[in-house]
Amino acid sequence: MPDWLAHFTREQPVGWTFLVIASVATLGLWLGQFRWRGVGLGSAGVLFAGIILGHFGVVIDPGWLGLIRDLGLILFVYTIGLQVGPGFFNSLKKQGLALNSLAAGIVLSGGALAVLIGRLAGFDIALTAGLFAGATTNTPALGAVQEAVKNLPHVSPEHLALPALGYAIAYPFGIVGILLSMILLRSVFRIDVAAEMAARAAQSGVGEKLLRQAVTVTNRSINGRTIRAIPGIHENGVIVARILPATGEGVMNVRAETKIHLGDILLAVGMKKALADFVCVVGEISRQDLLESGGRLTSQRVLVTARKAYGRTLRELALAERFDVTITRLTRADLELPASGTLRLQFGDMLFIVGGQKNVADAAKALGNSVQQLSQTNFIPVFIGIGLGILAGVIPLQIPGIPSAIRLGLAGGPLLVAILLSHLGRVGPVVWYMPSSANLALRELGIILFLSCVGLKAGGHFVESLMSGVGWQWMGAGAVITLLPLLIAGWIGRVFLKQSFTSLCGVLAGSMTDPPALAFANALAGSDAPAVSYATVYPLTMLLRIVAAQVLVLLFAS
Repeated sequence: MPDWLAHFTREQPVGWTFLVIASVATLGLWLGQFRWRGVGLGSAGVLFAGIILGHFGVVIDPGWLGLIRDLGLILFVYTIGLQVGPGFFNSLKKQGLALNSLAAGIVLSGGALAVLIGRLAGFDIALTAGLFAGATTNTPALGAVQEAVKNLPHVSPEHLALPALGYAIAYPFGIVGILLSMILLRSVFRIDVAAEMAARAAQSGVGEKLLRQAVTVTNRSINGRTIRAIPGIHENGVIVARILPATGEGVMNVRAETKIHLGDILLAVGMKKALADFVCVVGEISRQDLLESGGRLTSQRVLVTARKAYGRTLRELALAERFDVTITRLTRADLELPASGTLRLQFGDMLFIVGGQKNVADAAKALGNSVQQLSQTNFIPVFIGIGLGILAGVIPLQIPGIPSAIRLGLAGGPLLVAILLSHLGRVGPVVWYMPSSANLALRELGIILFLSCVGLKAGGHFVESLMSGVGWQWMGAGAVITLLPLLIAGWIGRVFLKQSFTSLCGVLAGSMTDPPALAFANALAGSDAPAVSYATVYPLTMLLRIVAAQVLVLLFAS
């Protein structure tokens, strides 16, 4: 090392630390850009860049290393919790229950298999837990393992490095194994993906979009009834958006109490089958264009950004009664939903509102409709949430059968708190919302900082361990931990649960919390269908992997 650089490392430890982190991040992100058939290392390239520099003797002060690593871990898991929280509890209902049970089985069987292999091979539990995290490509689980190992009594620096070594050695096949399991399942069951998707779509109507249909009232039995009293309208989820009275008054807005008469033309919004049932009850299809007729009504897409609006149902807001408007549908992320009264609003939802121009404007004002507010990040809730998460992580939890108390730590505490807070949406004036762009930026920053430090810490021993005979044993153990639970779960899901191939692929990718695997599944299916089951199992799987990794260490450390 040149004298000037040696002087810099001694006299400017902070500058040297961030120079090293920046170098690791730059090299790692560059490595992560290389892809083979759409699959690459992504952010995990930072881990291997840290290992490379660490192998060549690049080090930073251990105190700074620990600080930056923990900061990165907190940012990463907290932003993940904010992302998955709103849909976490809904994912445990109905169809989601079967998919989450399958994904949970993959996690738990993988943990049990890791312990069995570790005991048979005589691996240290810190290494075994690291292999478990790497074989499932789950970085927060690695953070949980390191937290648990750090809290064990009489831990040496060499012992602390074992989880990162196991993670790095098992990680490459962890990526390949999930892709291989999908290919094997398709071959073993001889699945024609396109034909299966077409058959299931025709049977279930999954992915169907909301449609509009003008309907003339010809059924004498409903003459004089209110919109609310039309048989089957609530069960089918149909919304009547506008009415053109037979009296010639022009297109008018509709409320639940609006009465209909023979000859009136209704504009209904709903799914294809629901609209067909609605036509059978009401009368016959009309070619009248109620979107253009009369010019008395207008429609607008309105963003929910007002604090008084989110967290409340449409019925509680009573927009129809207050402003004489009709809400026909709601868009949340990429999902379009009928606007039922029990639908609870979230920050950033988009409502499609129909009514008079001034009425729609007043309703939009009540809902906020601020694009600027949607893109702003309020950091007060962020720091409150992180603080609560850290406190939750240090609370000891005594579980029967485990010799020492379990603490969620810096990996589990912020994650769990973020899930709960984002599910609540708001507490008083505090809104637990973060724009997706800010969430992604902080999440990426967190994982880069964390993996940089983990790689630098493991780099000094990685090549030596890998090239030794025991390194190949570790790699083989990691491959078994990756592949066997996935194949068993895929077989159970196909044979007993009768899941489609696209749904299974989403579950397998989600159980590994692996976005590259989801991209591969989408390519294999030729659609985005696997993303639905991926999103369903992702929240529970992420939490389970973090807790399971920590339990492995605390339960078997003795």
